[in-house]
Amino acid sequence: MPGSKSNLVSLHEDVINDTSDLSEMKISDEKGCVEKRTMTLIEKNGYHDSVYSNAAKIFQGIHTEKCKDRILVRYGDDSVSPVLTFKDEYSQRVSYELAFNALKYQDLLEEILLDSCVYPCQSIPDELTSLLVVMLYDLQDRKFQAREIFHEEEPVAEVRKIERYLYSFRTKLAAALARCRIKHDALSIEYILPETIRKQEQRASALPLCVWINTFKISLQDVFRDLKKKGFTRVETVSDFDHYTYCVDQHCHDVLVFPSSLKEELLNLDLFADCKLLLQDKSRSLAVHSAQALLNTGDDMVVAHVGSHLTIAHMSVLTNHSMSRIFVCGVTSSAKAAELRNLFSHMGCKNIQLLHEDFTEIGPTDPRLQKAKVILLLPQCSGLGVGNPIDFILNEHGDAGLLRDLFQGSVSEDKLSILAERQLNELMHAMKFNKVQAIVYCTCSVYPEENELVVEKALQSGVEGNKVQPYRLIPPVFSTCSNSKASTEIFFKMEPSEISSGCFLAILARETDSSENVSVKDILARAAAKGLLDGIVPEKSKEGEKKQPKVTQRRRNITGGGIEPKIAELLHHQTVSNIKADVSTSKAVSNIQQRNVNRTNGCVQLKKSVSPVTDTALPRVLKHTSHLSPMGKVYERQTLARKARAEHKRVVLKPVEIVLPPVITPHVSPQGNKPRISTHPCFCGWTGAKGSSRRILPPPLSTAIKPTVLSRPPP
Repeated sequence: MPGSKSNLVSLHEDVINDTSDLSEMKISDEKGCVEKRTMTLIEKNGYHDSVYSNAAKIFQGIHTEKCKDRILVRYGDDSVSPVLTFKDEYSQRVSYELAFNALKYQDLLEEILLDSCVYPCQSIPDELTSLLVVMLYDLQDRKFQAREIFHEEEPVAEVRKIERYLYSFRTKLAAALARCRIKHDALSIEYILPETIRKQEQRASALPLCVWINTFKISLQDVFRDLKKKGFTRVETVSDFDHYTYCVDQHCHDVLVFPSSLKEELLNLDLFADCKLLLQDKSRSLAVHSAQALLNTGDDMVVAHVGSHLTIAHMSVLTNHSMSRIFVCGVTSSAKAAELRNLFSHMGCKNIQLLHEDFTEIGPTDPRLQKAKVILLLPQCSGLGVGNPIDFILNEHGDAGLLRDLFQGSVSEDKLSILAERQLNELMHAMKFNKVQAIVYCTCSVYPEENELVVEKALQSGVEGNKVQPYRLIPPVFSTCSNSKASTEIFFKMEPSEISSGCFLAILARETDSSENVSVKDILARAAAKGLLDGIVPEKSKEGEKKQPKVTQRRRNITGGGIEPKIAELLHHQTVSNIKADVSTSKAVSNIQQRNVNRTNGCVQLKKSVSPVTDTALPRVLKHTSHLSPMGKVYERQTLARKARAEHKRVVLKPVEIVLPPVITPHVSPQGNKPRISTHPCFCGWTGAKGSSRRILPPPLSTAIKPTVLSRPPP
């Protein structure tokens, strides 16, 4: 038997060497740039002691617990939450990766320990079993070679003890691994994993990389120019990728997409080192662009959770020209606040204000948030839609339990109900802010209990009250400059696939009051916030009487072509929905008036004008001569009488009737010298028949009014 075990060990080493040679041959057949990259690969020499210690603590909290009758390897008590201390981001990342790999191969590693008789061991307590499993995975990953000791690091006694113990049994451990591979007929340990886990890892490794451009430091055109100098070619879509290529995202105009194979090379570019390009999942960029599209110039915004500092920085970049402030809730410690301020300062962000209270602890009437119009709510969720769980945990400060849920492929009902209840409470609290006009709700979950059901329950609760307009769902609008078509779906959803992670997005906006019209100032402010004015900032109207003339003049300039035509188009689209009812009513009224005027234009006209009466004093319909038939004239008189009564309700005419005494003129008749007295009174103006209501009506149209010429006698 010892001889057979040694043969298995040699067979195992030969297989490993052969597979490594095959992989190297495959890589060498790639392009020259890939060959250059393979030359820079560093052989795995292990990690610092602190990495193993932190990875063991993480694995202790996420390992798979088995039934009591099947427990062969005991991991001690994990009721106490471990305290993790990382030196830098690299140490944090490799610690989670090491713990996640130990979780995926937990059954295999336990079988190796039992088969090689390395476990149980009286000198190793159950509390160190997690460290034993984690370091065993790293040992087999290094092909059972010794670890390189870093002299500058501080040694950890438990790590050195487990390392010496495992290395002393390296031959037995390699033989046990070879037997497991033969048992499962697997060329490598990756083929021992379940089919679902292997497909998930393949999808995660092939997922395109999304980066957003920090326009505080560089413009979009400069990024395109620099990438072209470095040999990158811009293509239209992800399907056109061919190694050194990239494309602009269809939803977010400042997000670039790269092939996953270029991750190491991208992170080594100066653009990433100077925070000009930042790597982040697309779901967060979608939420940020949706929130930015709802802001007007000068509107503030509330980010309910700290989450990733990259999300907050991206929001700051998009709202730089709109004079908006971003309030971030939940920065509980001063050390965290100092760290965030340092990061934001390095990125060039200046409009961010940190609040130490949790979002649910801030009242709706808080004076700091009275100008806040949009709330960005990114609650803690199950996260089963993410492609790379390690990146999600590191960037979003997520729970390490996500690794266990992803490995199992589901979330327990108890955990799901707790998450859904917390999300509902946060969304309902956001709806209590009366000054807020819109809420952006975004998760990375695939469960309706965390997505549609939460939103529907919040809308049905009516928590916003009766004094303000209720909320309703609207389709998301990502960017006016993006290539995406307008969405007609109320909820925006992306299922996990080979080209994107899973995402759920809902926009809750207050219903607009149909009686209120949107002013030109609000429309221009919204256009300026969305970047439609190309640097043109609408003038602020002054207080008092000068406000209305400026708005009127601004409206004339816009519609007259003083500014770019797209502003007029924006005004048209914004005002059509608000004045639709008024337009229909006024159109009906104008049609009736137009018909009446058409009937009378060229139908009614005084034969001779009366000089004492001005045009403004006469009824508008008495300016034209009638050419109608007698029946038409009768109908026209009735229409005029009705119109005169209607006009009387609006304009009161007060004609003055002046009756002069009879004038005695020296007139000698042919029959004699007896003077004759004229008994005809003289009227200055126009007269008509008096109605019962004491109103002066115009004379019949067929009668011409002749003015009387007066001649006064000498004194």
